[in-house]
Amino acid sequence: MTIDAAAPPTQTKRGRKDVDVNRYYTATQFQLIWWRFRKHRLAMIGSVVLAFYLIVVVFAEIIAPYGTQTRNSKYLLGQPQPPRFVDSEGNFHLRPFVYGSKTTRNKETLRMEFSQDTSVILPLSFFYEGEPYKLWGLIPMNIHLVGLPDEMVHFMGTDELGRDLFSRLIYGTRVSLSIGVLGVLISFILGLVIGGISGYWGGWLDYFIQRLIEFIRSIPTLPLWMALSAAFPKEWPALRIYFAITILLSLIGWTNLARRVRGKLLSLRSEDFVVAAVIAGSSDFRIITRHLLPSFLSYIIVDLSVSFPYMILGETALSFVGLGLRPPIVSWGTLLQASQNIRTISQHPWLFLPAIFVILAVLAFSFVGDGLRDAADPYSR
Repeated sequence: MTIDAAAPPTQTKRGRKDVDVNRYYTATQFQLIWWRFRKHRLAMIGSVVLAFYLIVVVFAEIIAPYGTQTRNSKYLLGQPQPPRFVDSEGNFHLRPFVYGSKTTRNKETLRMEFSQDTSVILPLSFFYEGEPYKLWGLIPMNIHLVGLPDEMVHFMGTDELGRDLFSRLIYGTRVSLSIGVLGVLISFILGLVIGGISGYWGGWLDYFIQRLIEFIRSIPTLPLWMALSAAFPKEWPALRIYFAITILLSLIGWTNLARRVRGKLLSLRSEDFVVAAVIAGSSDFRIITRHLLPSFLSYIIVDLSVSFPYMILGETALSFVGLGLRPPIVSWGTLLQASQNIRTISQHPWLFLPAIFVILAVLAFSFVGDGLRDAADPYSR
């Protein structure tokens, strides 16, 4: 039986009424939040999408058939080869397959164009031995999830250099989401610490911090990103630029959380449980971390989940205009650089597929944030 977290159950069978009521009143705060969160359908859908992204991030090397720089010189800007179960004659195949490809020369543009050859059926293999790699950069392996052992297959087509777009998109998902996670965690810590100091001690320190926040928020975001990212030396290695972009996004994204934490602490620091902790001799650090912050932890979790889309969009926008991550690093933003003009999108629309991953990630985080916001106060109706 599902329990309504907004109010204790009143309409239950006689034999289970007392059990359900006791379960409600003895439930922890997180249980009440979960019971209400799972009723939010969009939030549950968003959770499933984020779980899929998590699997991609953790097992990117296994899921991707090839490396980010592996080229197929015979299939430049080749069309996607999607897996199929039904062939052109309507026959169903238990094992998924892809069609072969054939090349023809366009009489108007004189360019070589690729098309599907329905006479050639290539059954896909699962967990086959293919291109070697190091899982998480540590464990040597050569097992891939799905593909063709003897020849190359491109589920989402290739780019202008013949690199597999599906493999690059898988690795780009890891980079973009890891930047979002690291950036949000850094800004989360900065917001809690600075907001906690401002709200608990107040005085001239609070005045200085609030003026600093107003100064940062008054600067236009895009010009600030452009100025800071332009300061990165071009000779920096890819890893250093990766961490620099992460820190850059974090230094801008902490202000909203800091103000929320300050407002909560200002309203709670005079409560009886805080006064009791002060009389008991608790230190200021213990009062903030063990009494004040846990009292509105659910709102902090909501703010954390809502911050992810802004961090991901920030990295994607910077990399898209050439001011963020640079090749050979692969991210959603760098992949979208190839689709900056209408001509490319009209002739090779599959190069725009990374945008779908960005949209799905932003929507998923937004739905989960909405669900957490609704479930943050499980006693409200």
